[in-house]
Amino acid sequence: MNLHEYQAKELLKKYNVPVQEGFACSTVHEAEEAYRQIKTTYGSPFAVVKAQIHAGGRGKGKIKETGINGVKVAKSLEEITEFSSKILNGTLVTIQTGEAGKVVNKIYVAQDMYYDGPTERKEFYLSILLDRAKGMNVIMYSTEGGMDIEEVAHNTPEKIFKEWVHPGGGLQGYQARKIAFNLGLKGDAFKNMIKFVTNLYNAYVGVDAAMLEINPLFKAADDKIIAVDCKLSLDDNALMRHSDLAALRDVSEEDPTEVEAGKFNLNFVKLDGNVGCMVNGAGLAMATMDMIQLSGGEPANFLDVGGTANAQTVEAGFRIIMKDPKVKAILINIFGGIVRCDRVAQGVIDAYKNMGNIEIPIIVRLQGTNAEEAKKLIDESGLKVQSAILLSEAADLVNKAVA
Repeated sequence: MNLHEYQAKELLKKYNVPVQEGFACSTVHEAEEAYRQIKTTYGSPFAVVKAQIHAGGRGKGKIKETGINGVKVAKSLEEITEFSSKILNGTLVTIQTGEAGKVVNKIYVAQDMYYDGPTERKEFYLSILLDRAKGMNVIMYSTEGGMDIEEVAHNTPEKIFKEWVHPGGGLQGYQARKIAFNLGLKGDAFKNMIKFVTNLYNAYVGVDAAMLEINPLFKAADDKIIAVDCKLSLDDNALMRHSDLAALRDVSEEDPTEVEAGKFNLNFVKLDGNVGCMVNGAGLAMATMDMIQLSGGEPANFLDVGGTANAQTVEAGFRIIMKDPKVKAILINIFGGIVRCDRVAQGVIDAYKNMGNIEIPIIVRLQGTNAEEAKKLIDESGLKVQSAILLSEAADLVNKAVA
């Protein structure tokens, strides 16, 4: 589950991680009030306006309707009004959103971090995530923070450092000091970075995060270490331990069909193809998608009905697939181990009857528990369904259907 920047920063503050302070705003009026508070508190006429969407690259991204970037620095109330009005409710297109972009429902009006001081300002990069190959969390960091971190990783990978943390011992003091040293810090900045990294790792573990990225990780002119931006993803499997965090979910940022599928405990991911898939088991689903691809089709979705599927969940999955106008055929591939094939067949029949006439071809492959009963149900239903025994046969029927 992804969080917005302003939500992530509020969580970090609970773990004593210094962040760029600001206010989440839904209207231009709220943005103006936020600017007044920031100007009074920090004594600076500068403030940053940031679009809040679940995607990176906001600084270089542009609002479709107005052409303005997703992150702007304002130096007056008039500019706050102008920028917020041009960003709010616009569609922000970034390198991560694709051409469709995402609608900006909130902005974050934050303090300016580029104030003067005795030392040089610097931008770093730091992220924490799980290295599955090693079975350990890894802290990745670089002296080259900012908007072009992807290019740094591609062109100069030697500038990306990694520090693995053993799950039994947690982050050790020498590791935090090593990170601060590799970033070229000394004096108060060195000490502040050690505290920052230690507290940030505690936050990562404490909220059961899947990924935590700070870019830029900022050394201010007074040697304070501050999270200027934050991307935080939570592990869905751990949300049962964090009911307060589950409430932070913003479904408007998610695909509506995936949200609806979640209500029926269906594992659904929308893709860009033309063949709808309904399968039980993630492995079989991946194999089915591979066969569709090899036979000349393109999967329109990943849909795993799971081992507890019944007629109602199958019908729900059927309806979700049918909402995609690109779908030219549907392949139902069920191996009845835990789930019974006759339940799936009944769900298909019910969906057919409840939805009325369905014009697109439906190919069904049912094997395993109660497969014969399932075939009988479908044969006697009068539905225009093509059946197959082998997966390769089913894929060939799909290929003919979409050709």
